[in-house]
Amino acid sequence: MSEEPKPDEQPARHRIRYALERAALQREKFYNLVMKAIDELPPEFRDRLENVDVIVEDWPSPAQLARNNIKSRFGLLGLYEGVPHINRGPGYGMVLPDKITIFRKPIEARCHSWQEVEEEAARVVRHEIAHHFGIDDHKLRMIENQESGKG
Repeated sequence: MSEEPKPDEQPARHRIRYALERAALQREKFYNLVMKAIDELPPEFRDRLENVDVIVEDWPSPAQLARNNIKSRFGLLGLYEGVPHINRGPGYGMVLPDKITIFRKPIEARCHSWQEVEEEAARVVRHEIAHHFGIDDHKLRMIENQESGKG
C-alpha cells in the first residue's frame, strides 16, 4: 500500500509549480512586448538592424554592472554590447552579432502598472537600438528630454 502524501506536501508542490508557470508566462509576455517595440520602430531603423540579437534577461549580471560602473542591479534597464553602425568600416564582417539585452525585473520594479511596463520597455528598446546606430547617452538624454518637454 502506498503512502498518502502529507496534507501540506502536495499543495506546496502545486504552489511552486504554479509560481514557476506564472513566472514563465510573465517572461513570455515581457519578451513579446519587447518584440512588439522592435516591430513598431520606424522602417528606416527597423530595416537597418543588422547583425544584432535582442534578448531579454531577468537581471543584469555582476560583470555587466561592473563594466558599466552601476552599483544596483535595479540601475540597469538595458544594455547594448557591440560595434555601432558608425564605427563599422569596410573591414567589418564575419563577427559575432551585437547584443541588446533588456532587463525585465528592473523595468517591472520601476513601474506601477502593466501599461507603464509596456511604455518603459519600449523606451528602453529604442534607447538601446539608438546605441546600435551610434548615438551616445548624452545625445540620447537630450533627445528624450526634448520629447518629454523637459528640454
